[in-house]
Amino acid sequence: MARILKPAEFTSADTVRLARELIGKQLVRTDTATRIVQRLRIIETEAYDGPEDLACHASKGRTTRTEVMFGPAGHWYVYLIYGMHQMLNLVTGPQDYPAAILIRGLESVSGPGRLTKRLGIGKELNSLPAKRQSGLHLEDAPRVDDALVKATPRIGIDYAGPDWSQRPYRFVADLA
Repeated sequence: MARILKPAEFTSADTVRLARELIGKQLVRTDTATRIVQRLRIIETEAYDGPEDLACHASKGRTTRTEVMFGPAGHWYVYLIYGMHQMLNLVTGPQDYPAAILIRGLESVSGPGRLTKRLGIGKELNSLPAKRQSGLHLEDAPRVDDALVKATPRIGIDYAGPDWSQRPYRFVADLA
């Protein structure tokens, strides 16, 4: 079994760098009722970095929904989008600095809504630590070579304006 990454390891003043570093790590989901474990490699992430980032939910201020983003790093931020898809994010900023990384794709699942559906991830995980006890954690894996990872603009955030929507905060691995 690989080393389990501890929540404290996700505290970073550089969320964009950490989003790149998550590529290749294992997302591990354990169904607490059946004890079935699913372990899938992360192949796509997006960084959302602080209150000035107009694509970040925290750019509108501290709310009930975004409170978890202002908390300690290494906790899950799970929210509903379009009334139908849960989105899974890992909080990364230091306390009171709202930053998170959206987990967009896994080795056999493309799309953030599809991956939460496949792994049975819902609001019950919101604000829980990324630990085995919560049923969702991360495990270490060898770093994916830079030649296999592309940095691109984030998807679906044109509302943030070109200064924010065109930043290369999305990372995608070509592991085929």
